[in-house]
Amino acid sequence: MLKIDNLSVNYGGIKAVRDVSFEVPDGKIVTLIGANGAGKSTILRTITGLVRPASGTITYNGEEITKHPTYDIVKKGITLVPEGRRVFPDMTVLENLKIGAYLRRDNLNDDIEWVYSLFPRLKERHWQQAGTLSGGEQQMLAVGRALMSRPKLIMMDEPSLGLAPIIVKEIFNIIKEINKNGVTILLIEQNANMALHTADLAYVLETGQIALSGTGKELLANEKVKELYLGKK
Repeated sequence: MLKIDNLSVNYGGIKAVRDVSFEVPDGKIVTLIGANGAGKSTILRTITGLVRPASGTITYNGEEITKHPTYDIVKKGITLVPEGRRVFPDMTVLENLKIGAYLRRDNLNDDIEWVYSLFPRLKERHWQQAGTLSGGEQQMLAVGRALMSRPKLIMMDEPSLGLAPIIVKEIFNIIKEINKNGVTILLIEQNANMALHTADLAYVLETGQIALSGTGKELLANEKVKELYLGKK
């Protein structure tokens, strides 16, 4: 579905991403893990058109989208759940969800009900201002808002960041449920253990380059991954 070829991204004189290549197959959950500053978020921002690459290509369903504007990439079926949730705090839960469908001109009711079925707490709080929600509820709203554009590929940047362990487990269960509904997922996650247990394919990014790749199970068993990212020796 998504193919990244020799992607390089510079911030000033700093090479944030260096000749990165990887693939996201249709219908799979793929994760990128790595330390802070490894370039993971930069890759997602480049895919969505928010950052321009220095070189390389991004291909989606056979079409090169490297220089397409963000609104066109969303229209094609790619959406991003940004790090830090970024909900609109003074708007209600329902208003936030409707903003996720800003490019659509059809009836939203079925999709709103689907989001509420995934996140019953959002339905209970549909009238509530998003800024008054807990961190976990805001993360659910950020995911729900992204789903409102009916994406074929949803990218998530640190969905478990700052959340209690019980909420993290709930978020990952919902990620699996979204994937079962036919949505391909590209996931960036500091919680490498949860990410690798969830992902079909995984890549380890170190200083802007892919250092390791394999199935989630293979990387869980890798000694270097165990030591650096899972806290096991």
